[in-house]
Amino acid sequence: MESWIEHRKIRPKLLVVDDQPLNIRVLNELFRHDHDVFMATRGEQAIAICREQRPDLVLLDVVMEGMDGYQVCRELQADPLTRDIPIIFVSAKGEEEDEAFGLELGAVDYISKPFNSNIVRARAKTHLTLKLQSDYLRSLTRLDGMTGIANRRCFDDNLNNAWAQACRSGSPLSLLMIDIDYFKRYNDHYGHQQGDLCLKQVAMALAGATSRPSDLVARYGGEEFACLLPDTQQEGAILIARKMLTEVEALAIAHPLSDVGDRVSLSIGVATLVPSAQADPTQLVRDADEQLYKAKHAGRGRMNVDPG
Repeated sequence: MESWIEHRKIRPKLLVVDDQPLNIRVLNELFRHDHDVFMATRGEQAIAICREQRPDLVLLDVVMEGMDGYQVCRELQADPLTRDIPIIFVSAKGEEEDEAFGLELGAVDYISKPFNSNIVRARAKTHLTLKLQSDYLRSLTRLDGMTGIANRRCFDDNLNNAWAQACRSGSPLSLLMIDIDYFKRYNDHYGHQQGDLCLKQVAMALAGATSRPSDLVARYGGEEFACLLPDTQQEGAILIARKMLTEVEALAIAHPLSDVGDRVSLSIGVATLVPSAQADPTQLVRDADEQLYKAKHAGRGRMNVDPG
């Protein structure tokens, strides 16, 4: 029977962490043909790779110089960005109490060295299959049922994660709050079925205006959308907002009851800041909402930008 991994036709990402180059080479050779293998020889390096690459599975040695495997596991479990990455300890510490301690820390498995290659591959495949199934099921709870884009829950999670990442890196974070102009009039005139179709078309146009995997367009509520742009300066956010205005105008969806024109249009609020531990993500939402209000007050069918 075809496995879940084979069915998805993807190359899972695997991180091997060991301070002995020979062990890394052995595991790399074992998995490199059907996995994207990343390697780390230090705990700090492993954590950085996990935050950047988000591997599907980590094979983690316990005894390493500096930060040991147990400390790495604690760090990964404590970080919302990495807590869902399954960890298998691969260690020469093979006593029952060592295995029990590793599992109590949150590892999904514990393999003692010297290991059998077939057993390592089999256990890795099992946990990768469970991880990908879990990711798929989780994704279904994070999609808006009507438009097919991310929902409010997904947006909130991504905002918190992007904020935490930006606090560590010192990079800017931009947010667009987007509203369909006079949508209630559109719904009342054409009916809810046509209104739903309008929402779907606008959602796809907004999603198409972004290009990076890290960018997120979500339905925020009703006819309001949000676009989260990590590591994006104000100039970049303005370019995306302009593209969204243009893309929705190009849909040419008739809206005879709009005071902006005869087509469906948008109002967009743009905000950018460099997150800090002294603030929280709601500040960015408030800033973007304020600019959205100003765009509406100025006549709609436009963007307004937080001067910073």
